[in-house]
Amino acid sequence: MSLKIRLARGGSKKRPYYTVVVADARSPRDGRFLEKLGSWNPMLAKDDAKRVELNEERIKHWIANGAQPTDRVLRFLAEANIATRDVKNNPNKAKPGKKAQERVAERAQKAAEVDAAAAAE
Repeated sequence: MSLKIRLARGGSKKRPYYTVVVADARSPRDGRFLEKLGSWNPMLAKDDAKRVELNEERIKHWIANGAQPTDRVLRFLAEANIATRDVKNNPNKAKPGKKAQERVAERAQKAAEVDAAAAAE
């Protein structure tokens, strides 16, 4: 049985509230879980102390027993100095898409043709 430390969504429509839980990886997001380990309220200000609350002792226990945190939970654990998170780098993310690159190439080609026509006159 593979265990995940992940978020379970609560709260009403457009007012999210998440609980940090340890659950079987096969169970649904808001379904059965083994233990509640904390909470995250994204509606609070980022500098608010109650935005993320974690039970460090139990999280360390579950990680020692093989539970894998999800990416978002791993961010919280890294901020609380419970676990380390590798910095991700995607240099291609900032590049424009394929169609946008084609449009830029077309504009450059048209500009070169106009320059060549002006130079020929």
